[in-house]
Amino acid sequence: MNTPDFRHEAEQIFDELVATRRDFHQHPELGFEETRTAGIVAERLNEYGFEVQAGVGQTGVVGLLEGSKPGPTVLLRFDMDALPIQEETGLAFSSTNPGVMHACGHDGHTAMGLGLAKIMSRYQEKMAGTLKFVFQPGEEGLGGAIAMIADGVLENPKPDVALAMHLWTPEPYGKVRVINGPCMSSSSVFTLTVQGKGGHGAAPHLAIDPILAGAHIVAALQSIVSRNVNPQDSVVVSIGQFMAGTTFNVIPDKAMLKGTVRSYNNDLHRMIYRRILEMATSMAEALNCKATMETIAIVQAVVNAPEPTAVVYDAAAKVMGAENIVAKRTMASEDMGFFLDEVPGCYFFIGASNDDMGINFPHHHPRFTFDERALVDGIAVMGEAAASYVMRNGHS
Repeated sequence: MNTPDFRHEAEQIFDELVATRRDFHQHPELGFEETRTAGIVAERLNEYGFEVQAGVGQTGVVGLLEGSKPGPTVLLRFDMDALPIQEETGLAFSSTNPGVMHACGHDGHTAMGLGLAKIMSRYQEKMAGTLKFVFQPGEEGLGGAIAMIADGVLENPKPDVALAMHLWTPEPYGKVRVINGPCMSSSSVFTLTVQGKGGHGAAPHLAIDPILAGAHIVAALQSIVSRNVNPQDSVVVSIGQFMAGTTFNVIPDKAMLKGTVRSYNNDLHRMIYRRILEMATSMAEALNCKATMETIAIVQAVVNAPEPTAVVYDAAAKVMGAENIVAKRTMASEDMGFFLDEVPGCYFFIGASNDDMGINFPHHHPRFTFDERALVDGIAVMGEAAASYVMRNGHS
């Protein structure tokens, strides 16, 4: 199979990629508010000769590029939304939208999507198949993938395979993560409400203390992973919020605990919740309180299929070198799993940190940024993988 030199193609438009990324970075928009971003995306796709549909899943954009011959349909997904974070990078192109920041790299994802769209448009006549570029809103826990699926993004035409990537500062620039099977965990939120009986702090014997019960529950939940889960499985149970009381000398009526569960296995996920409820209710009862639980499922695990993962692996080996491929999973979560539940595909990670440049802050940090050279890597791997589906059999 002979495909274009995607690294060279991306390097030729590197200045444009950087300018596009920095423009998006300066003008970040929260989930389902990406009107400016989506407008630019639709305008560029039209310019490149795509068949464009806007307003998919509220603010999503879909661009179709049909080849000259029939073949598979490949969905390429790029997320667009920013986060409610006040930027502290000090970059010359910092956010001009107070309290909103591209702190996860979606500005880069959108720029890479547009860059790859421009490159692939040059090879439309040599394609056997269709590329379906999907620019998604609301990835950050807002259900953007579900909204787009509900609006028919997986129909007309139905994709045969789906690919997506993430700029990833846990890996240095020059590396790429590709792994078969689960690569990102499912994520859900739980809220425990512990009901007691309020009273004066000077007379605790007349009250029923929900803070004490809540503290015991927090401690007890730490045993679930170590004592109920096979050590070979990966599970996280974390409490991030403990809210109770309004002043220092009053025992409140109730306490509220909020946390998250992450795992790669949906059956295991359900077992964890059963144990959380059992432990919370029994611990509360032992201290004369009552505990109830509410749960919200945010996203399911992102599970890569064997064949598309092999295609991405081969693409990464070709354009980045097999020695730079890392097989790692992460307990972070994202909603690409909803696409991959319907269509076989692969989600991979492009290394984007650089210690020498001080680019090593984690995602969702107010000082987050990435090595912009990674934009070329992302286009090179994604382009090579996509081309392996639509430029086979001498169509290049």
